[in-house]
Order: sequence, then structure tokens, then C-alpha cells
Amino acid sequence: MTKVEFLFDFGSPNAYLCHRVIPAIEDRTGVLFDYVPILLGGIFKATGNQSPVEAFAHIRNKPEYDTLEIERFTRRHGIEGYGMNPFFPINTLVLMRGAVAAQRLGVFADYVDEMYRYMWRDHRKMDDIGVLMDALRESGLPADELAGLVNDPGVKQELIDNTNAAVERGAFGSPTFFVNEHIYFGKDRLWEVEEAINLAKQTENRNRGVA
Repeated sequence: MTKVEFLFDFGSPNAYLCHRVIPAIEDRTGVLFDYVPILLGGIFKATGNQSPVEAFAHIRNKPEYDTLEIERFTRRHGIEGYGMNPFFPINTLVLMRGAVAAQRLGVFADYVDEMYRYMWRDHRKMDDIGVLMDALRESGLPADELAGLVNDPGVKQELIDNTNAAVERGAFGSPTFFVNEHIYFGKDRLWEVEEAINLAKQTENRNRGVA
């Protein structure tokens, strides 16, 4: 079966924009994306990369073009409500451990939707533990259980393992996608991701003798 993975960190605005587009791709292809929590800071450290905000801050015209490109992307996909978080950059370590914990508690999809909302629509300072706990409770998520699990050694190690595995597979940032073992990076490659999914499905059908 075709496997599609989305390596994400709540700290990436471009990963958030992909999150808003992914449901339409899932509907068109019939293939669900497997969301894999990674720590973007860990990937940057391991690869010598840095965020675009830092890398291009002093390049004339580049930040302005990035803003224009995001406006075009949101308009093309009908994305409303997005805006840059005024507290950016935000340390997402606890948020991403929380994503692993949410998987274990069976509330992963709701957790991802809500944390992305607070980051890139409601614009809260999500590396403030008090703000985070209030947000979890407002969203009807098991705040106390999640808070307990973020310090669980197994949860911490799983996030480390996800991050290290991402680097070993070729990742250097987020949003990163894998269609089976083929890597794609960036929201502007979503059309290639969808194309690769359809090609992989065609190959599966041929192998099964399905017309």
C-alpha cells in the first residue's frame, strides 16, 4: 500500500499551510497522510540548517517575496485566517513531545488541529506552559494527562528517534514528505506529492492486476 508521511513541527508556518491543504489531497487520492512529529530545531542542528527567517533576514527583497508567495498560496487554496505569530520563533519542544503523547492517548488528530490553530490563527505564545495548559483545556483535550506524558522518557526518546530517522532519510527541514521512500520538501512541492501518490497507486493496481 502507498505510504505517505508528513514530517511536521508546529513551529513551521509552511508546515501549517500544508496541513490546511492535505485534506483535499487525501480526498482526491483516497490515501491518508501519516503525520510524524519531529523536532525542527534538532533537524537544523544535525544538518547545519536554519530557519528561513534567520537565513534570509538580511537578504534584500527575499522576505518580501516570501510574504508574496504565501499570499499567493493561501489565495490559491482558499486558506483563511492564517497570519504570522507575533511571538515567533517559538520553542516547540514541549508541543512536539505533546504530539507524541497525544498519539498514545488517542487524541492526536484533535491535538494537531488545535495546536496549529493556536500557533497560526489565534497567535498564542505556545512555549509558555501556562498558555499551553489553558489552550489544551479550552480545546477539551486531556491537559493533565498530556502534561504528565511530555516528561515520560519513552515519549522523549520517540521524538528524538523520529528526528534522527528523518535526518538519516534525507530531511533537512519541515515540511518534508515521503511517498513510500521518495522525499519531497516544501509546500510548493505538494503537487508533486499528489502526483507521486497517484503514480504509486497505479503501480499497485498493475501489480494486483486491477484495471
